[in-house]
Amino acid sequence: MTQIDNSTINFKSELLRKSIHFCSLSIPIIYNFISKETALSVLIPITIISVIIDFGRYFIPPLNDAIQKVFGFLLRKHEVDSKKKNLNGASYVFIAATITLWIFPKIIFITAFIMLIICDIAAALIGRKFGKHKFLSKSLEGTLAFFVFGIIVVLFSPKVDGILTEYLIGIFAGAVGAIVENISYGWADDNLTIPLSIGFTMWGLYSLFLPQIVL
Repeated sequence: MTQIDNSTINFKSELLRKSIHFCSLSIPIIYNFISKETALSVLIPITIISVIIDFGRYFIPPLNDAIQKVFGFLLRKHEVDSKKKNLNGASYVFIAATITLWIFPKIIFITAFIMLIICDIAAALIGRKFGKHKFLSKSLEGTLAFFVFGIIVVLFSPKVDGILTEYLIGIFAGAVGAIVENISYGWADDNLTIPLSIGFTMWGLYSLFLPQIVL
């Protein structure tokens, strides 16, 4: 997450957190080679287990102690608030993967989810390191980093026909994702809002400008 204020974890912990986040890139990569049914048959149980463990830590002290001992330094303040009982970022990644994979055509999911991983990492690290100018809820530098890396993702992600309009659709959706990542701070988890906003934007633009393409 990009913000000008000091984060609740230090930059070294942020790097490690984003390194773990990067491993989620395996989800769209593997999905590129398997069916939706197979992917969901794996993702749904993992997501359920993750949410049960994550939510259960608020009610089972030994479980909470174990998680805090191993992962406590990676958790943000709102992820350990016993009153609000928020899920952590990893759980939201699995929830987002399951929901967006189920909703969107494969090619849209892959682009949207890769943007979530790559662009969110870029926005967080560049925003923390170089963010000086306030823009909406976070930093201008972090939001621009999201957009620039989004363009890179679009250049290399799968396309149906590979025509210019497909690239423009992806770039515009990346801009939407950059804004959503910025304004999600404080009220929603961007691991969920980013792929949903990118996915729905791409789907809508494909339907509007390339209705002849079967996704």
